[in-house]
Amino acid sequence: MTETTGAERRRGPLQAGDQVQLTDPKGRMHTITLEAGKSFHTHKGILEHDALIGGPEGVVVTIGVTQYLALRPLLSDYVLSMPRGAQVVYPKDAGQIVQMADIFPGAHVVEAGVGSGALSMSLLRAVGDTGRLSSYERREDFATIAKANVERFFGGAHPAWTVTVGDLQDVLSETDVDRVVLDMLAPWETLDAVANALRPGGLVCCYVATTTQLSTTVEALRAHGCFTEPQSWESIVRGWHVEGLAVRPQHRMVGHTGFLCTSRRLADGVTPPLRRRRPSKGMDAEPATEDAQPTEELFRPDLP
Repeated sequence: MTETTGAERRRGPLQAGDQVQLTDPKGRMHTITLEAGKSFHTHKGILEHDALIGGPEGVVVTIGVTQYLALRPLLSDYVLSMPRGAQVVYPKDAGQIVQMADIFPGAHVVEAGVGSGALSMSLLRAVGDTGRLSSYERREDFATIAKANVERFFGGAHPAWTVTVGDLQDVLSETDVDRVVLDMLAPWETLDAVANALRPGGLVCCYVATTTQLSTTVEALRAHGCFTEPQSWESIVRGWHVEGLAVRPQHRMVGHTGFLCTSRRLADGVTPPLRRRRPSKGMDAEPATEDAQPTEELFRPDLP
């Protein structure tokens, strides 16, 4: 099923094969796949799937004495409830990757570390039918789970997606790639393969969990010689409770999940320009000498 057809289907009435999310008054959710003649059982009662098939989403159905809101799940809802082989990339980080890695319609993107397919779905939506997502996964069992999750969400195989089982640095042979997204334990081990695949101006985005991984990744990018100065950050999301004038932050929040690091591919044979580094505090008090040389480092766009 193409993304265009999938979009048309998501706008229309509920059909057999569609995912439906049932939410009770306490916010508890159940996700079901509609099938003609089937029924959904809870300890409160039974809901016939046929009661939803052919009707609109956004309706309220009653199971026993409890009312449930029936809606197609958002991608963020689906990702957090789907079967997992590996830990998923949380929606807040997937959104950052799509935006900050500049994933655009028609782009050729290489992804390494498919996991359960959560990030793959966001990338596929961004590149669209005219783009190309080449995903690489070391473990065949993870690749199988990811394929099932992606096909279940899109209603079939996505035309822009291919999955290859193997180590990226050993099997990647693609060139003129626009973006590379690495969700793996040791992304620094793949930089030679990534540099060969990316076009000049292309971007690599690394998603790592620990400060040690982040430090090693950044230093490897700096030392490689084919990339610009890396940019690193994390995102933290805090919800708010709003009831009239009672407005306060929620007690629970989505804190640290991972670090993101991006860098651009330089043209072959090019090194970043040198720039003068501002001296640290206290250096101004030292007298200048005729032999003193300015401190230089690779161009750092993040410095003033």
